[in-house]
Amino acid sequence: MERRPSFDVLVTRVATHLIGVNAATVSAGYEKVLENLVDYFDVDAAYLRHHDAQRRATVMVAEWPARTDVPDPDPLGTVTFRDADPVFAATEHLKEPLLFRPDPAMEDYRRRVESASGYTSISMASVPLVTRDTTTGTLGLVASGDREWSDEEVEAMKAIATLFSQLQARIDAEEHLRWAATHDALTGLLNRRGVSDLLSARLAGGGDAFAVLYFDLDRLKALNDFLGHSAGDTFLRTVGARLQRHSDADTLLARWGGDEFVVVLPGPMTEDDAYAEACRILTVVTARVDMAGEYVSRTASIGVALGIPGSGTVDSVIADADQAALAAKTAGGNQVSLFSSEIRERNELQNDIELHLRAAIEGESLLLHFQPEIDLTTDRITAVEALVRWQHPTRGMLPPVEFIAIAEAVNLATDLGRWVLHTACRTYASWRSTLGTLDIALRVNVSPAQLVSLDFVHTVREALSRYSLEPQYLCIEITEVAVVHDIVLAARALRDIRALGVRVAIDDFGTGYSSLSHLKTLPVDAVKIDREFVTHLATSRDDRAIVEAVTALARAYDLDLIAEGLEDVDARAVLLELGCTRAQGYLYARPQPADVVLEMLRIGTLTPS
Repeated sequence: MERRPSFDVLVTRVATHLIGVNAATVSAGYEKVLENLVDYFDVDAAYLRHHDAQRRATVMVAEWPARTDVPDPDPLGTVTFRDADPVFAATEHLKEPLLFRPDPAMEDYRRRVESASGYTSISMASVPLVTRDTTTGTLGLVASGDREWSDEEVEAMKAIATLFSQLQARIDAEEHLRWAATHDALTGLLNRRGVSDLLSARLAGGGDAFAVLYFDLDRLKALNDFLGHSAGDTFLRTVGARLQRHSDADTLLARWGGDEFVVVLPGPMTEDDAYAEACRILTVVTARVDMAGEYVSRTASIGVALGIPGSGTVDSVIADADQAALAAKTAGGNQVSLFSSEIRERNELQNDIELHLRAAIEGESLLLHFQPEIDLTTDRITAVEALVRWQHPTRGMLPPVEFIAIAEAVNLATDLGRWVLHTACRTYASWRSTLGTLDIALRVNVSPAQLVSLDFVHTVREALSRYSLEPQYLCIEITEVAVVHDIVLAARALRDIRALGVRVAIDDFGTGYSSLSHLKTLPVDAVKIDREFVTHLATSRDDRAIVEAVTALARAYDLDLIAEGLEDVDARAVLLELGCTRAQGYLYARPQPADVVLEMLRIGTLTPS
């Protein structure tokens, strides 16, 4: 008869086997050890249970041999301590082995075991798994009938239970690291890596179209400023919890970064379905949150793009949804926008401009066109406005509306404005040199960022000096938006400009905010009536009333008044009737290259056409 190995040898063998077990092979590792224990101790079954502290339950994680014809639900699968029989209840905080043989006092436990395994009478040794003085599970041996347990057997079981505890702690640590690699610690949602991996798998597989939603929350910093530094984190956690509570199990939820979230809805999904679901989610994430008695909410704009399995990449579908979200925000915010070909084209243009604008400023692809300003009583040219254009290598001639806003967004507005100012002054000097004399104003538009930049006044002074231009011939034009951008810095810059002798005009007057207050507080020489009120001046009573009011304001403040967008003779007649005698627009001339404008200046007057 083969001699049974010693208990020390058994423990060593178990330790050697468990060293090579990882999270992927742990189930098979558990079963192999339990099989060996059944053979070694000559018992009918062995089991391993782990405690679920959150649910206050004990869960079967491995057993040998596997039971057949297990009832559903399994009476031994998950047992809550709150409703457990005395034997199971005793294992919740067990610190020393629990040994018993058939005993009428344990009838409830016996019936549970019989219902799940068929054993009518058992002896059992249950040994706790303990980590840092906390019971995390039990290792048990089961023998049918009556069996005694020796001290040596119990000590061996305790040693093996310790090995299982160590493995459990190691696997838990591995699982936590794996979870942390793919989840956001603040909200518990997937992180960028986690959702990207799962989204990539969906795109690579087959199946129906699904929807990807992208959104961010507006002005979280204001919460921190008002309610304390951690308020934003609390709000983000609440949003994450709401998304989990109001989403299906198949929906992927992720915090993409900062205050940005991604939601991947399962297919099949049409654009109408996706839009409706996005509207529902918008309601969920923008609902008010109780934060220490303060009820606050943040707006969000959601972009929606469809993911087509077998087409596109994670980057492309996220970019599409992000672009749609930007379109929603640009349209006023707190709404849903579906990605479209128009959005793609607009964003492709924006990306193109952002990538190549600096090179254009430093190179030779920018140019200026000039639009004359006319005295309506004499048709004499009184000024020219410099307007930048970009001769794009593939998109042709781009007007400023296509790239000025992007220049401001990527901090190139100051460089672009410096180029425009110097080029306009150089052109004016060239005209004057050619004509011998030139007594008209040069109007140059200035962006909000350029106006409040530290070197703006120096840039103007440098341009005047370099091109020997008398300051009274230069007029800086600003929009009301530029003023609102930073009223204090704007007023200071304009005062310094006026101190040089340069004139100042408010462009697009009437379309901004608090126009009257600006006239009272800012050093301004002229206002230009926005084309919106001039285009239909001859037929719109409202536009006529507005222009009449602006004319009266200009007269009251002793300001020059110029109408923009003059396109027909009837509007010209109304302007003259109301007392506005200067204008620019297509009725006289479109913006033209410098050499064409030079010929206009030779003549000095323009005829309405």
